[in-house]
Amino acid sequence: MGLKHIEERIDKALKKGKAGSPIQPVRLERDSTFNFRCYPGVSCFTKCCRNMNIILTPYDIVRMKHRLGLTSDLFLRLYTEPELLGITRVPVARLKMLEDEGGRCPFVTKDGCQIYTDRPVCCRYYPIGLASLRQAEKYSGEEEEFFFLVKEDHCKGFEEDTEWTVDSWRQDQESDLYDRMNRDWMELLLRKKSFGEETEMPERAKELFFMVSTNMERFRSFVFESRFLDTYIVDSKLLRKILEDDVALMQFGFEYLKVAIFGADSDMVKLREDILDATVRKIIKRRKKRRRRLQRLAKGRK
Repeated sequence: MGLKHIEERIDKALKKGKAGSPIQPVRLERDSTFNFRCYPGVSCFTKCCRNMNIILTPYDIVRMKHRLGLTSDLFLRLYTEPELLGITRVPVARLKMLEDEGGRCPFVTKDGCQIYTDRPVCCRYYPIGLASLRQAEKYSGEEEEFFFLVKEDHCKGFEEDTEWTVDSWRQDQESDLYDRMNRDWMELLLRKKSFGEETEMPERAKELFFMVSTNMERFRSFVFESRFLDTYIVDSKLLRKILEDDVALMQFGFEYLKVAIFGADSDMVKLREDILDATVRKIIKRRKKRRRRLQRLAKGRK
């Protein structure tokens, strides 16, 4: 299930109980059980791999482009389209379906998924959906998650005898690993959501968010070939690691976005004191200028 429609579908299915929804209006916990098995012998094999709205997470992109031996630029150009995500209006990459082949996923054939061990997290979760009830103002790591079944009419996997708990399914499919890798990215989406739909992210911030979330090569160049290290303090051991490791660079990027876009503190990346002082002076100067202008307007002068 793509991230874009998850909130409205949860609302309709779990709160309103809308008839005909593939989402079962039953809340599942981590130890809840269900029967399911998908394999080439099942009659509906790969039918769920068509006309899907799959928003790729940063870790999805890292795994997929490594599997295909592509740069981020080439992967994004060949297999994705940029999109603004739901009410957050945060830029993300959506996997392009093959419209001239009935909306088939580009990585699926009659024999199954050709990148199965590196498939996106939403494919790993299926037929489970994940929802979070985290309050927007809390960023302490505390959250209440729950799960639900996505039971589509064509799916025969539920008729199989194999039983799972939600947690055993997540572990078997490695979706728990993907959740850990993407958690700080999801945190950024929640931060943006807490600002409200009316708060538009500046274009420069959107460009930065998209680059850091989707393109490790460009982000690495940004860190090492621009004035980035003249502006921020980063531990030398971490710098050596992110020079070669895309996953470490991705996680570093989440921390950087937290600082650069949302103004939060980070132990991993900090503004240099001279840059911070200069920024404070600019803010004070701008506020004084605005105050003087308001005073002139109050006296009837331009």
